[in-house]
Amino acid sequence: MQPAAIGFRVHSGWTSLIVVALEKNQPIVLTRQRPHLVATFSYTFRQPYHTAERMTLDEAQTFLDQQRKESRRLALEAIRAARTEAAQQGFEITRAALLLASGRPLPELPKILASHSTIHTADGEFFREALLHACSRANLPVTKLKDRELLATASKSLRRTPTTLTRFINNLGKPLGSPWTADEKFATLAAWLALSGDSGSTG
Repeated sequence: MQPAAIGFRVHSGWTSLIVVALEKNQPIVLTRQRPHLVATFSYTFRQPYHTAERMTLDEAQTFLDQQRKESRRLALEAIRAARTEAAQQGFEITRAALLLASGRPLPELPKILASHSTIHTADGEFFREALLHACSRANLPVTKLKDRELLATASKSLRRTPTTLTRFINNLGKPLGSPWTADEKFATLAAWLALSGDSGSTG
C-alpha cells in the first residue's frame, strides 16, 4: 500500500482529522473527519480544567485522570477508523502531524487551577496529549508543528510562496464540498509536510 499521513488540529473536545497521500508528488485528501475526544460533548467535559477548577484538588485530579483515559481511548479509536478508511483506498497511514500552540510547558495542577489563563491553555493541551498518546499506541511517529508558524514552515519546506500554497490548499478541498474549514486546511498542510519530510520536530 502507498503511504499516507494523518493531520490533526485540535479544539476543546474534538479535532479536525485529515488523511493525506501523495500522487505524482501532489497531495490528495483521502479522509476528513471531526471526531469527538469526549464521550459527552458538553462544556463539563470539553473544558476539563474549567470543570476541575470548581473541585477540591483530589476531586480535580480524579476527574482529570478519568477524562484523560476516555480522551485517549477515543483518540485511538479515531486513528484506527481513519486507518481502516485509508486502507480501503489502498493507503497505509505511516505517520501523523499535530499542530501545537505556542504556549510554555504547563506547571503542576495546583498552579494550573489557580490561574484562569493557564486553565485555558491546559484545556487545549489536554486533548493534544490524548492524540499524542494515541499516536504512540498506534506506532505512528508524530511531526509537531507550531500553528502560527505552519505557513512559513510549509512555504520553506515545500518551496512554494505562502500565497501559492494557500491557494493550492483552498482548491484542494473543493472536490470534497463545503465547508472546507481553516481547521481542515491547516490539518491538511501539516499532514502534507509530515509526508514530505518537513522540518518540524518529531516524537
